[in-house]
Amino acid sequence: MPRFYARRRLSVAAAATALISSVALFNAPTASAALPTPVSGATARSYLATLTVTAEDRTGYDRGLFPHWITQSGTCNTREVVLERDGSNVQQNSSCAATSGSWYSPYDGATWTAASDVDIDHLIPLAEAWDSGAGSWTTSRRQSFANDLTRPQLIAVTDNVNQSKGDQDPATWMPSRTAYRCTYVRAWVQVKYYYGLSVDSAEKSALQNHLASC
Repeated sequence: MPRFYARRRLSVAAAATALISSVALFNAPTASAALPTPVSGATARSYLATLTVTAEDRTGYDRGLFPHWITQSGTCNTREVVLERDGSNVQQNSSCAATSGSWYSPYDGATWTAASDVDIDHLIPLAEAWDSGAGSWTTSRRQSFANDLTRPQLIAVTDNVNQSKGDQDPATWMPSRTAYRCTYVRAWVQVKYYYGLSVDSAEKSALQNHLASC
């Protein structure tokens, strides 16, 4: 084969390989939410066995009793810190607001390129925490809970998915993306255990069922 044609065939093959790679990159998630890794399934099961089971009580609940999105560092509040942590190639302005980047929502598998399309979910909703014992906490402890960056409690997700979840527990709501459900329930139990929160009977049963396969 003449050398010219051999070089041409190699060039075409290289171009095809590059095209395939670029398509794969385009179709892959451009970001992956960085929820702090929850405890193992076995540990979550052991934690769940120790949680108090009792009926929920929402008497006196007000979202304002959980000061959230407090300043974490400089001009950055908790929401902005999580957006930067959970996003890919996030750029922030001098006020720490995200001006560009991409965010992959593990609840539903969607990727977003506008921060306005993303909510920061309290994995244990604030109302659920109140129902489960936070009503007796000090405001300082409720603030720590609502801004906890150490436990797997805050995560960037699709805004309308977060809104559809609302204050529901795993007995009535789970992420539509089944591959994430084990992570979700492990995180749920870890946070409840750490903060000494109770579970109701339906919630415990749902957690047990999901954790059985984790």
